[in-house]
Amino acid sequence: MSNPAFAPDTAPLEVLPRDLSAYRQGNTGIEYVHRFESGKPGPHVLINALTHGNEICGMVAATHLLDTSVRPKIGTLTVSFANIEAYEAFDIDNPYENRQLVHNLNRIWSPEWLDGAEQSPELRRARELRPVLDVADYVLDIHSTRAPVQPFWVYPEIDRNTALAAAVGAPAVQLVMPAGRFPGTGVLNYGRHGDPASNSGGALVVECGQHFAQSAADLATDVTLRFLAHLGLIDAPASAARSPAQPFRLLEVHMVKSEDFAFVRPVIGFEVFNKGELIAINAGEEIRSPCDHCTIFMPTRMPIVGREGVYLTEPM
Repeated sequence: MSNPAFAPDTAPLEVLPRDLSAYRQGNTGIEYVHRFESGKPGPHVLINALTHGNEICGMVAATHLLDTSVRPKIGTLTVSFANIEAYEAFDIDNPYENRQLVHNLNRIWSPEWLDGAEQSPELRRARELRPVLDVADYVLDIHSTRAPVQPFWVYPEIDRNTALAAAVGAPAVQLVMPAGRFPGTGVLNYGRHGDPASNSGGALVVECGQHFAQSAADLATDVTLRFLAHLGLIDAPASAARSPAQPFRLLEVHMVKSEDFAFVRPVIGFEVFNKGELIAINAGEEIRSPCDHCTIFMPTRMPIVGREGVYLTEPM
């Protein structure tokens, strides 16, 4: 039954999952991880796809690199398909339900989770991928959104990440995550990638648009090639028009506390609220805008207790 408090899912399924079994073997001893060394000095760059099972634009970009035999001129290129088990659980009748099987693979990259006793498909995969993240200097983690909103970068608020996003270029919108405000520990916060004291490398998430949109798949491939070109691993593609950066700083993340979580009106993301304006009700508690021009990111499509309900940001 539809819930009038949430915007309906009406986006067409333009791009669907494909069989990835041909990429299982890899060459690293870790399934679905491929590595290519140039033999010349340079950065080790990781292109990471499918952190979430139904965010398939990253799969398109990763398979493009492998299918077209992209090889680094300098340094090392690693291409990873992360949450394969969730990806393979795709059901065309329920295309939003295979984001994860048990745990969110983008929240469990802390020693407490990785070294703990709990088991799940995502924890097993994170433990397998841990050495892949350990050796990477630069990380591009490719994602998409449930709603057809404009693409954006996401990164921990560290100067080297800001500089990297600016150098790679589009998308113009940037969601900047101050330390301590992001729920859990994401891929970009793992180890030295999340350490402000580290003086090299960089790590970015790119949210490419709606999960199943051809435009998201196209952008994922384009951003990947520009990311690799900026770091010198490949020749630069045809230059794209640049727009001034539009950064937003994360203020609050509200987790869903009950299944009756509801917005005051249907939202998809990027709606703007004035200070004190009511945004949502969460287990009987009001979520109100903490400032003027408060812009919401990634509102939940349906409330699941313990998962994110909405991100509140302010323009920088």
